[in-house]
Amino acid sequence: MEGRYISWQTILACFFLLGQFLWVRADVHYYDFTLKEMNVTKLCVTESILTVNDLFPGPVIRVHKGDILYVNVTNKGDYGITIHWHGVKQPRNPWSDGPVFITQCPILPGSYFTYEVIFSEEEGTLWWHAHSDWTRATVHGAIVILPKEGTTFPFPKPDAEEVIVLGSWYKGNLNAEVNDAMANGSDIPHSRGWLINGELGDFANCSSETTYRWSVNYGKTYLLRIVNAVNDDQLFFAIANHNLTIVGLDAAYIKPIATSYVMISPGQTMDVLLTANRPLGQYYMVSTQFLTESAYMNMDIGSAIIEYTGDYNFSSSPIFPDRLPEAKDVEAAMRFTGLIRSLADEDYPISVPLNVTMKMFIVVSMNYLCRNRTYCDDPTAHKIIASSMNNISWANPTVDVLEAYYGNISGYYTTDFPDRPLVMYNFTAKDKDDDVAITDEATKVKVLNYNESVEIVFQGTDVIGVWFWHCHFDRHLSWGMDTVFIVKNGETEETSIRPPPSDMPACIFSKHDISIRKWDDNNAGDDQDYL
Repeated sequence: MEGRYISWQTILACFFLLGQFLWVRADVHYYDFTLKEMNVTKLCVTESILTVNDLFPGPVIRVHKGDILYVNVTNKGDYGITIHWHGVKQPRNPWSDGPVFITQCPILPGSYFTYEVIFSEEEGTLWWHAHSDWTRATVHGAIVILPKEGTTFPFPKPDAEEVIVLGSWYKGNLNAEVNDAMANGSDIPHSRGWLINGELGDFANCSSETTYRWSVNYGKTYLLRIVNAVNDDQLFFAIANHNLTIVGLDAAYIKPIATSYVMISPGQTMDVLLTANRPLGQYYMVSTQFLTESAYMNMDIGSAIIEYTGDYNFSSSPIFPDRLPEAKDVEAAMRFTGLIRSLADEDYPISVPLNVTMKMFIVVSMNYLCRNRTYCDDPTAHKIIASSMNNISWANPTVDVLEAYYGNISGYYTTDFPDRPLVMYNFTAKDKDDDVAITDEATKVKVLNYNESVEIVFQGTDVIGVWFWHCHFDRHLSWGMDTVFIVKNGETEETSIRPPPSDMPACIFSKHDISIRKWDDNNAGDDQDYL
């Protein structure tokens, strides 16, 4: 019998193909999140807060570009909960996006749900957070997305990394206070302090407060992965006597920006290079509020300390930043944001739609609703604060929009979100009428065709499914400054929504009570919805 001869070229080709396969393979990661209450003392008062795995901030997730993540979330708290993977595109998989009553109903106490998070184009820093009520004040954490294995950063590789999570601290039961404020029409509670990695720092109004400390080595360059997890405020951030180089925003690289401070909005993430090249000592890292004239002012300072390793006098006080803008320095904020430019090179191209097929003119505004949440023109009626987009104040349905859309279930939303505001006028005029309009509260969505280019969104709509579009100032979101885009399926399986997972949380809510408080048999009524 004649034997087969395999050339060494064939063997090398096989090894090459195997290497290419291993090179591009996606790793799969598994995390377990357990939500439960934990006592935390801040501002000399002990509060019970909801946390993940007894950590505040929550655990850092680390993946590479192109990886897949499974997170099993077990709810041992007292409220329904959902988790959102902020900034993750999730191709074909809106089921794991997370906004409550938009892509899922809440994970009820005593139950669990496994999220599948698909990383596709993202690279840099993002974050995860609760997307139900105001629970994200304590339920949040960073997502570190490293370059795909075998590739590297578009800048010199740093010597080390540090995650910096900026947060806000509230006194009392925040969800209960927000619900009360929403019911009686009053303003929503404001933050009592600014956190850096869960600590208020040296300037908090409590002698027993602790401060986050970070040790650095002289001459080393560090990549700071900064997350603004604050619920309701933009922040200035600076490190005393150190320059910062911004190299990424929201998991996308940008042209480097050299600056002494940054302005970071709620929900935003930044990748920042810092070189430890100052005299050995201690330096304050601080966060303060940036606001406009009409906003509530909080003069608190969140602080952490950078400590150089080595021999020097530790007894001296840390140095405070001398180039931190004032709270109402709008010009400083505009100067910073005006420097932001995308890389837009061969390795990181920017595809801008040139053929816009849908144009939407969106006006966001503050409004009023009558106390019974219906339209009223009685000037003496008791009104509650609302906000809107094109004069529509969003109302959560009792079955999430994604399930209703996918299952073709009518009665939970309408598809008539307006493309233009009710009245056109000079929106930027200084002498415009200050009267606050009555808005309509409704569940109106906008339906888009697959791959439609929408001018207001600045991108092509190839993310099929149901997507929440909202202001990331939580008070505006709570008042209704949000809507939903439904992107229809394309013509192929690869351009269509995947089937839902088998363990999607059930929707069990009364048509007259869509709060996500702990569910029990006494809440159920004859008119409840169950999917």
